[in-house]
Amino acid sequence: MARPMKCRRICEKPAYDCFAPEGIAPNEKVILTLDEYEVIRLIDYEKQTHAECANQMGISRSTVTDIYENARFKIADSIVHGKTLQIAGGHYRLCNGAIAGTCFQKCQKIHRLPVIERKEEVDMRIAVTYEEGMIFPHFGRTQTFKFYDVEDGKMVKSQVVSTNGQGHGALVGFLADAQVDVLICGGLGMGAQNALKATGITLLGGVTGSADEAVEAYLKGDLSYVPDAHCDHHSHEHGCGEHTCHD
Repeated sequence: MARPMKCRRICEKPAYDCFAPEGIAPNEKVILTLDEYEVIRLIDYEKQTHAECANQMGISRSTVTDIYENARFKIADSIVHGKTLQIAGGHYRLCNGAIAGTCFQKCQKIHRLPVIERKEEVDMRIAVTYEEGMIFPHFGRTQTFKFYDVEDGKMVKSQVVSTNGQGHGALVGFLADAQVDVLICGGLGMGAQNALKATGITLLGGVTGSADEAVEAYLKGDLSYVPDAHCDHHSHEHGCGEHTCHD
């Protein structure tokens, strides 16, 4: 089975999406996809390296090279043969603000998203579903996460970050973009569990109580959790904190 194509992360859609030779009738058209445009913007305009571009877009360096070569050929074809160049389509997702550098600052300003400090030279980043110091019981309704950066088995930094109302599907991507390695939470659906597994994030579900104490217990190897913790009561009017969300 072919490996599914990974979505390419772009900062924002281009302000101008069509370029045509002046003074001639409509002609052939070249389609430059938005992910191809983003690679050109980052490498040729912002002067990023292929590695930096790959990190910002969330793809491999070899993929960036392939996209870059295809995009340059399309632009050359448009210029040499007088073809209309249109920027449209592609396999991409708009940046949620959780990346470093110029794009990070721009996205935060445009979308009013929270600052998420990047995981630098530390061993691990732990995320906990968070509300007023406690572990929020239902992953899919999480409004804030608390991130803990760990180095040499010790917590060296923490930050509380809003999810801006993102739902089940977007939360997994939110954590992946923030470079989370471990998630501690209460209950969550099977769809979220499968998505977390696909990203490589270790799930420790069925945990209650203080967020800080849970992280301390995890680092000591004493955290009690339920491997297959889940919550199937999404349609109830009450929150998952009012019933048992795990087996």
